[in-house]
Amino acid sequence: MQPSPIIVDNTGTVHANQPLFKDRQATSINGFLGLLLHIGLGFTNLILLALGPAALLIVITGPLWLVIWNSYVIVNPNEAVVLQFFGKYKATLKTEGFRFFLNPLYSKSKISFKINNFESSKLKVNDVNANPIDIAAVVVWRVYDAAEAMFEVENYGHYVQIQSEAALREMATKYPYDAIEEKDIGGITLSSHQDEIAKQLQQSVEARLARAGIQVLEARISYLAYSTEIAQAMLRRQQASAVVAARREIVDGAVGMVELALEQLSTKGIIELDEDKKATMVSNLLVVLCSETDTTPVVNTGSLSN
Repeated sequence: MQPSPIIVDNTGTVHANQPLFKDRQATSINGFLGLLLHIGLGFTNLILLALGPAALLIVITGPLWLVIWNSYVIVNPNEAVVLQFFGKYKATLKTEGFRFFLNPLYSKSKISFKINNFESSKLKVNDVNANPIDIAAVVVWRVYDAAEAMFEVENYGHYVQIQSEAALREMATKYPYDAIEEKDIGGITLSSHQDEIAKQLQQSVEARLARAGIQVLEARISYLAYSTEIAQAMLRRQQASAVVAARREIVDGAVGMVELALEQLSTKGIIELDEDKKATMVSNLLVVLCSETDTTPVVNTGSLSN
């Protein structure tokens, strides 16, 4: 069987060849029934030895009785047994319990279907804004196709590690660490959209591991921080951004309060203010409302025109 060619779509994404091996259900019988047949063959050999000339048949039945010991296998829960016949893949046995094969020449390899955890090392990568960050992820995975896991890759455990870290690096370069740049505001960031990032990371890792018969149950960032060389600078930048945002909020509120005060004075006819007095009042109110320190009032004992 020849592998299918590699396909590159319009976006430049490379799709791997289709797997050459897929699980095929193996045929087996209950191991205790096979044990009865095995015992029966043993008694047959004893009878042949007692018959004299017919004992020549034991040349066939004797070695067969010995080889049949290789027909037994115990399959544990969440486990599969891959069967090969002189190097050729034949089938996969997933039925748990004590089983017996009619072909004693099968070689057997066990593959676990249990759930595994893999935590990547802390990787240093650049986010979309070229800021160096340290990032790590946890990937929860399991084998679902024993034939693919055994024959498509050399070491599927190591394959999970390499491909998971590659997917993590690729994803980290697509998004900013945080919404610091104006272009990042309102978009997806690594620090604030954890569920969305986890979903995309899972899809990316699973696409890379599908060829090895591996299912990704969950993939999530476990560590995220700016690299040490820029951590302090980015902290100051975040603090400055927070101060600017807070001041903007204060100014917006102060302008609204001044507008409300002028509107109320005009509506209720408490006092008539010309443009100069309005400007003075606005200036004083903004100073009082926007100042970071307590202001000292000055009491005017004369008329408003003084």
